[in-house]
Parts: sequence; C-alpha cells; structure tokens
Amino acid sequence: MNPWTHLRSIDPADSGLLPADRTSFLADDGHTLLDVVYDWERAHRELGFGRDPALFAKRLALGAACATGSSEAMLDASGVWRFRELLPFVRAPHDTVSVGEGKTLLQRNDALARLLGFEPWRMPDGSRSDRPGLFLQYEGLNPSGSFKDNGMTAAFSHARMVGAKKVVCASTGNTSASLALYASAAGVPGFVLVGSGKIAMGKLAQALDYGARTLQVDGDFDACLARVRELSTDRPELGVYLMNSINPFRLEGQKTIMFRVLDALGWQPPDWVVVPGGNLGNCSAFAKAFLELHELGMIDRIPRLAVINASGARTLDRIYNELGIRWNHGRCDNASIRTEYSRMDAAGERAATVATAIQINRPVNLPKALRALDVMDGVVRSVDDHCIMEHKALVGRHGFGCEPASAASVAGARRLLEEGIIRPDERVVCILTGHALKDPDATVRYHAIHRHGRAGDVSIPLGCSSNRPVPVADDVEAILREMG
Repeated sequence: MNPWTHLRSIDPADSGLLPADRTSFLADDGHTLLDVVYDWERAHRELGFGRDPALFAKRLALGAACATGSSEAMLDASGVWRFRELLPFVRAPHDTVSVGEGKTLLQRNDALARLLGFEPWRMPDGSRSDRPGLFLQYEGLNPSGSFKDNGMTAAFSHARMVGAKKVVCASTGNTSASLALYASAAGVPGFVLVGSGKIAMGKLAQALDYGARTLQVDGDFDACLARVRELSTDRPELGVYLMNSINPFRLEGQKTIMFRVLDALGWQPPDWVVVPGGNLGNCSAFAKAFLELHELGMIDRIPRLAVINASGARTLDRIYNELGIRWNHGRCDNASIRTEYSRMDAAGERAATVATAIQINRPVNLPKALRALDVMDGVVRSVDDHCIMEHKALVGRHGFGCEPASAASVAGARRLLEEGIIRPDERVVCILTGHALKDPDATVRYHAIHRHGRAGDVSIPLGCSSNRPVPVADDVEAILREMG
C-alpha cells in the first residue's frame, strides 16, 4: 500500500492509525467501524495534484471508451477513477478493477420539478435561474444497473492489492449483482448470500448470469450479513474478503457519486442531497466526501442531507426521530441502540417493503449515518410503499425509470417540501440508486392493479400514474378506437 493511506476508527477518541492492507474492517475492539484516511498533503504532493477540479472534467472529455483494463486511459474513462486523487489509495493503474463504471450524469427534470412544487433555482446574486430546483442523479446507468458499482470497483481494487482469493457479500439484490460482475472481471471466485425469497428476480438473475455462487440462506438480510462477517472476520484463515459496505473501501468509491454531482454543478454544492436509506452506506460516503472536500478547500460549504427510509424498514427514522439518538461527537448512545434492537427481536419485527434494496432491519453503517446527519445538518423521514410506488411511476413518466427504492428519494423530497423543511426555491439533488429493470415485477403490479384512495405520506392520489394494459380485439378499428 502507499504510505499516505491508513485505516482509523470512527471513534474520535481513538486516533491511532491502522495499516491500509488490513482486511478486518472493524477496529481492534471488534465492533467500531473504520474509515479510510489520507495524509492529503503528502498524497497530493506525490501525485502532483493542485486541487483544481478542472482536471476531472478534462478527463471526462478525453477518457477513452474502454470496457475493461488497467491503463491510464481506462481510469480516465471511469466515473470513479477519474477522481482518483480524491480516493488515492490505489498504487498504480494495474491495481484497479474497472468495468467502466460511474458514467452517470446529473439530470435536470423540469417537468417533475414543477409537478412536485419546486420553483426555479435562485442564483447567488438573488436572480432566478431558468433551471428548476430538482435534479436527479441516475445511478441506474452503471454497468450492473445500480450505484453499487461505484463502491465495488474501489473494494475490488483493494482486494486485488491485498491478494484476496475469494470475495463474499450478503445482499438484498444490488450488491450481489455488482459483486458477481466485478468478480467475473477480476477472475476471483465470488459468493453471494441472499435471504430466501428476499431478492427481486431481476437482481438474482444478474448474480446467476455473472457466475457468482449464490447461496439462499433461510433468513433475512441481517442473518446473511452476520454469516458473511463470521466468514471474513472470525475465520481469517479462509482468506475470504468481505464486500458489504462495512468495508470502508466500498464507501470510498461511493464518494464519487457526489464528485460527479459537483462536477455537473460547476463545483457549487446543492442545497440538499436526498438519498434512500438502507444499509446507510451512501449517506455515510456522501458526508465523508463533502467533509474532505471542504477541508481541502475545494468547496466552500456543505449541503444538507435527507435520508429516506421505507416505512417498513425505518430503523434509522425511529432511532433518530423517536429515540433522539445523535452522533454526539462520537459518543452516541449505543446502549439505547442495542435496547431498540433487542425490542425489535422480541417483537419479531422484520423489514418488509416493496423497496427491497432498502429492506434492512439493522443497518451496518448506522454510526456513520449518525455522523453524516451531524456533518450535513440532516433530517430523516420515512415514506410508505404506496408513496414509493406512486413516485416511482412519476419518475418513470418523466423519463427516468428507476427501481422502487430509488423513488423513496423523490417521495421524501416532496414530503419535506410539503412540510416546509425544503424550500421550493432550493436546489435539490435526489439520488436514483437503481435501474427500473432491477424489479420489473413491482412495476407491472403497480400498473396492472387499479387502486383508489390517497397515499398517507404526501398529498398525491393513489394510482395517479398507473398505465394499465388494455385488452383489445384483433381488429384494426378496435385498435384505432383505443388509440384515440
């Protein structure tokens, strides 16, 4: 590993540095999460980086269209590695495992912004731009169809550097698809643990097709994650490398989602970033990205954060809003969190939502998420499945098909707008985490089944965007009548 990269406990009281080639991703106490940390001055001096973000846009324009490989041109073509000076743990191009991930762009959606109630964005001089305030960062354009590829390219690169022989993850679907893709590209055996009946078929199909050994465990995601942690941490002699977002190198790659947002906005931060909350890796990575950029002098302020749970998997919402637990300078009330988990177990509470990508009871990055909410002056909300599916259909109707979990961000933004937390003239970026084809069954069910009533979380009718298939006779005139 290079001399400016280390691991460090997220506990501010523990400032000791750990070697970056470590593959146990917990501190020596066995339970505290780790960050990847850098000696930025040394790294940027050695890399010759003057902290001018124009370099990244230049690479975007000049990057070669390479599918795989380890050349400088391939790195420039990747939407992760073109920002390599901001995640400088990789020693050389040949250490990277890339399949051309991160070629996603921030998309303005004027029609959806107007429908939800956003006004044109106010310029710094007080004048109004003609750009509505809602932007969609569509991560479904990644090779495996979700944001996970941003993190997998980084984690697989670290795995290559430490000589990992096998890789494993627990998954609700997207992680398994991404791991399987990168394991195939890296030539490393990949193993996926999924809860029996707890995965969307589109995602399971990807894991199977890419060649990962898929094990359906008689349990939910939390049970699968417990087993893979045992394999990777408690049995080091097996040489199994963990690919879930407890791995801090995963989160290094996911920082680049925010780098691309900033790149598209001329390195002027938005007012809000709204993201679905499942295992809470994205929000954790985003806050780390903004905090580092602010410390490096590359941005002058940090945006606010909204994390949106599904109502059927609202652990963070309960812990943050009902129990009032905060980061508290690293001294969060872990005893109360453990008590809440015990209560959930005793009551038999299990995550259940149509948004299977965020169907997680015990988010592994909860402490980092609490830190993120502190750093970014964040809020947490939950939206129910009806609300998620209505907004999924609205997103699709306005040109961006996404999986259900993605739509939680748009539904959450609308709820916060109606609550007056987000102002209609603020610039808001919603993260769409996965492609519509990740869960086509959910889409077909929504459009094929007629519903009445209103969604409970926002003022929107149920089924307002449903587009039911229409049976028609095998007759031209009958077809023309339906065509209007």
